[in-house]
Amino acid sequence: QVQLVESGGGLVQAGESLRLSCAVSGSDFSLNRGGWYRQAPGKQREFVAVILDTGAIMYADSVKGRFTISKDNAKNTMYLQMNSLKPEDTAVYYCAARGVWGQGTQVTVSS
Repeated sequence: QVQLVESGGGLVQAGESLRLSCAVSGSDFSLNRGGWYRQAPGKQREFVAVILDTGAIMYADSVKGRFTISKDNAKNTMYLQMNSLKPEDTAVYYCAARGVWGQGTQVTVSS
C-alpha cells in the first residue's frame, strides 16, 4: 500500500524558515508530480503549490516569493521550502500525489 509521509513541521517564529518533505512509502509509485495543501483551524483545506511532471510549478498568491516547491526524482521525495514565515501560515500541511494524501504535518508560526 502506497503512503505519503510528511516531515519537517514544527514551531517557529515569524520570519524564520522550515523545509517540509514528502516521501513515498511503498513501491511502484513515482512521485513525478504532486502538490502541497494546508488547512488552518476552522478553515477549509487550501492549495499551496504544485509541481508537474513537465517541471511546471504553480503557487497560491499568498505564498508566492516565499515558498518553493521542488522534487528529487532519485529519492522519490517532494519538498516545500518555506521562508519568511508568517503567523497566517500556521496550518497542517499535506502533500498529495496521484490521489494519495499524506497524514499531514503541523506548522505553527508565532508572532
